[in-house]
Amino acid sequence: MTRCVMGESWALDVPAPHPTRSARHPFRSHATRFGVRILAAQTAATTSFVNPYFDPRKPHHRPGGFQNRYGDFVPRGIGDLLRWRWQAWRAGAPRPPRALPPVVAPDLPGLRDNAAAGAAARPTLTFIGHASTLLQLPLGGGVLHVLTDPVFSERASPFGFVGPKRMQPPGLALAALPHIDVVLISHNHYDHLDDASVRALARQPGGPPLFVVPLGLAPWMRRRGIDTVVELDWWDAHPVAHGGATAEITLTPSQHWSGRGLHDRLATLWGGYAVLAPDFHFFFAGDTGYSADFRDIRAHFAARQGTAQGGGFDLALLPIGAYEPRWFMRQQHNDPAEAVQIHRDVGARRSIGLHWGTFALTDEPCDQPPRDLADACRAQGLMPGTFDVMAIGETRAFARRAATPQPSP
Repeated sequence: MTRCVMGESWALDVPAPHPTRSARHPFRSHATRFGVRILAAQTAATTSFVNPYFDPRKPHHRPGGFQNRYGDFVPRGIGDLLRWRWQAWRAGAPRPPRALPPVVAPDLPGLRDNAAAGAAARPTLTFIGHASTLLQLPLGGGVLHVLTDPVFSERASPFGFVGPKRMQPPGLALAALPHIDVVLISHNHYDHLDDASVRALARQPGGPPLFVVPLGLAPWMRRRGIDTVVELDWWDAHPVAHGGATAEITLTPSQHWSGRGLHDRLATLWGGYAVLAPDFHFFFAGDTGYSADFRDIRAHFAARQGTAQGGGFDLALLPIGAYEPRWFMRQQHNDPAEAVQIHRDVGARRSIGLHWGTFALTDEPCDQPPRDLADACRAQGLMPGTFDVMAIGETRAFARRAATPQPSP
């Protein structure tokens, strides 16, 4: 049996202590001691990075990297990491799920038909797993295909033999994807930025997609031979033309952090994305804790999403998983109740929960987030179907913006 000890930028599968061992000595196994040493090294590491993007006029810029807007990210010490694992071991966490997350066969004919429907195409979302989704965005008499945080590998890890392993295969295989036009990368943690997946996408028939990334990730891409990349700072916008029309992609703030190794914590930026097309506005939050950033996002786009245009976002993709224990995760991961508040803050008409059911990163069972989300929606008075989850592989179609009713307050 394994448990995932996760510092998020460094992931290891560490065997749980044998159940007959004394509760006073939960770290006796050799593999567990090895995992703890790695976590200790990560926690003790300091960033020696000099930020080439540093702009003293921007509060989230620091000479040594980046920070959040509403409270600096403060790394947990080794004592907190050991406390978390001790408590998890005592509680038997992560608890087994009642059932694995639902999976359906992808509707490949439907996706092809919608892509060929021209002016009749509808916005669609396909849930691939975790934070990976495929969006079909009607634009200019055609469809713009957009991927979010594509991770198709077996593990979310720098290693192929250790680290969080997929519980379910991707809902849509790499080979089954349509030609991808745009890839949105929220940040560089291994469960959101996968080396093998971006390399494969860059080799797709018909030419590579445009990769839109936060500041600091373009050099990482170019070292892999990927030149079709645009870097954005928070609130920077980039237009994407397709079929004579334009969608605008804006990197939005979130409360999180970055790092892929021992010495690059906070060296690259993180964030979410607002994508505004004439007929559809969607928001992808990436990975985040709850903060006032989401009220700021709604205010930032209010002039373009006023009542004359239908208001708010037509669809928001919000994380709902990897939230227990709250004392450890609150700073970087919202829970389902906070996800419902984010839904309200950004003015979304519909929201879909992501970041659950694929990788076991924290203590809650893998099927717990949808149940907690349903409870939070009832408690906060959301109408059924306003904010829910999708089966892995499922595709849903949404109304174009002009046909969408006004959002509820």
